[in-house]
Amino acid sequence: MSELAINIQGLSKIYGSRTVVDNVDLQVGQGRICGFLGPNGSGKTTTIRMLCGLLEPDAGSGTCLGLDIRTQSALIKRQAGYMTQKFGLYDDLSIRENLDFVGRLFELPQRREAVDQALERLGLQARQRQLAGTLSGGWKQRLALAACLIHQPRLLLLDEPTAGVDPMARRDFWDQIHALALEGITVLVSTHYMDEAERCHELVYIAYGKILARGTVEDIIKSSKLLVWSVRGPDVATIIDPLKKAPGVLSVTAFGNAVHVAGLDGEAVLRALHGLNHAADLHISAEPPNLEDVFISLMSNAQDNFDNTPTKRGKS
Repeated sequence: MSELAINIQGLSKIYGSRTVVDNVDLQVGQGRICGFLGPNGSGKTTTIRMLCGLLEPDAGSGTCLGLDIRTQSALIKRQAGYMTQKFGLYDDLSIRENLDFVGRLFELPQRREAVDQALERLGLQARQRQLAGTLSGGWKQRLALAACLIHQPRLLLLDEPTAGVDPMARRDFWDQIHALALEGITVLVSTHYMDEAERCHELVYIAYGKILARGTVEDIIKSSKLLVWSVRGPDVATIIDPLKKAPGVLSVTAFGNAVHVAGLDGEAVLRALHGLNHAADLHISAEPPNLEDVFISLMSNAQDNFDNTPTKRGKS
């Protein structure tokens, strides 16, 4: 691995009686794009905020860009760009005015030039006088990314940046992210989209504060040892509930006109499939697991830190 841009150990955050980030280790090499995946409430946003100094950890240590996350958070903020889940700029200011405001916050010595460069880089010149509140989701995303880049950060922390954005805008955004990585900028990006996850160099999957898997897409799928069958046939949706209750079945998920049934014990899953009353009307075939299969199955055994009872095996 190249020099580490993020290197933290044992990171934890506790609110009241609940540990929302639990002993997290995270390492990301310089110039790498790391996808940060997990369900809502899993601790992604809290972790990101601790990395950039907006929250103080209750336990753990480490560095971002070689700077201590506890004692040098102010310096980290000046070298990192943080894009929040919700649009955080001013609706009643124009694109240029918003960028100029951010430039003032960072006390940029050549602020006008920095704003011009940000406008050009994200293709915002023609709209620079438009009020931010009148922009579509995709253009707001571009403006938010431009604001993150105006001070030329070495690290980008992006918290679900493409939520609610159309597919073309998402593709353009990811092309930009890969271009930034080629320049040596490190990116930690949280997402719920599996197609976006597959565009990352590596992934970290966190659920209820604990990291459950990490590595490349291929590594995570291989290490899961998950076995998957695709079931097609008339009224295939009617088999979902019975299969969820079957021993050995970790997850049952509808994909269009098919149902993916996954488990670690192949014989047990096949018994469940062939035990269905109308199995003769079904076409069952083995399939290679995909990333979504793996993550849904991981969730089936994860312990919800807001629930005192463990998740039942086989539920998805």
